[in-house]
Amino acid sequence: MPEQCAAIIDKLIERRHDQGMTQKELAQAASLTQSVIARLESKKVMPQLDTLVRVAAALGCALEIVPSTRGAEEV
Repeated sequence: MPEQCAAIIDKLIERRHDQGMTQKELAQAASLTQSVIARLESKKVMPQLDTLVRVAAALGCALEIVPSTRGAEEV
């Protein structure tokens, strides 16, 4: 899994913990199953973009595209 994707997932996990949510509660808020959240947080499979967007929204966050200070070849 690319480093950038793992970093996004780490931030989502941190946000879930900060809000005191269980995986099941997050899954319900995102209209997903708990097993989808568990697979996402395990970082063993590449998540689909719509899954990341739904989880972020359920946590009160948004995924944004921000210009990088690094060169495009590093992304």
